[in-house]
Amino acid sequence: MEVYNGKNKRIKRIFREDGKTVIIPMDHGVTSGPISGLVKMQDIINKLINGGADAVVLHKGIAKNVDTGRLGLIIHVSASTNVGPDPNWKVRACNVKEAIQLGCDAVSIHINVGAAHEPEMLMDLGNLADECDAWGIPLLAMMYPRGPKIISEHSLEVVAHAARLGAELGADVIKTNYTGDPESFRKVVEGCPVPVVIAGGPKVDTTRSFLEMVYNAVKAGCAGVSIGRNVFQHRDPVAMTKALVGIVHEDMSVNQALKILGE
Repeated sequence: MEVYNGKNKRIKRIFREDGKTVIIPMDHGVTSGPISGLVKMQDIINKLINGGADAVVLHKGIAKNVDTGRLGLIIHVSASTNVGPDPNWKVRACNVKEAIQLGCDAVSIHINVGAAHEPEMLMDLGNLADECDAWGIPLLAMMYPRGPKIISEHSLEVVAHAARLGAELGADVIKTNYTGDPESFRKVVEGCPVPVVIAGGPKVDTTRSFLEMVYNAVKAGCAGVSIGRNVFQHRDPVAMTKALVGIVHEDMSVNQALKILGE
């Protein structure tokens, strides 16, 4: 018999009954400032609602000033800027109590595995996992292989290690890189005891290749997507969101999703 505790109830506001989710992260303003697509935050959130997204990732200051409507709200606790001395060193800028006061359904943290300050970030992850368990709040860990020993941020070995590391230290959901093909990514999913969602990476030039990545990842067993720039910087964020929802939740083909986008 399933126990419907606080954490389980909250995670159901992010994941649908099929066990999958379409999350749109929009925490980029801390790292890069008001980039294209994230100037008028309420406008883009309204488009994501219309497109059928399941949840958004926001920093606490933005969450105070927008209405996320029916979307699940994930408060991001990590911060660094791309003009700082070490952009890969993510520090905590929010605690779980603050996130709860803002009405969060989950919190997220960013860990760069292999970076110079990996030990400090892993300590933050472990401590945050304890806080989340105490408050009944789901924890999404963004686990990225980034550092001097990382030859490829998309190789099976380092992605699988990063995903497993996040789960080992207490995360309830893992976000990480796609490894490039369904066969290798299936091994990432199999080696991680909690749901895995894929990141979108840099904005792509080819819509088909982007949607094929999402389609193949879902077929490999991933629990959905957490994709930002390829949605909020798309010429039609509503249609792109609908296309992702179609692939993740409705078993659409890439060609069917492209038709939503008029391509």
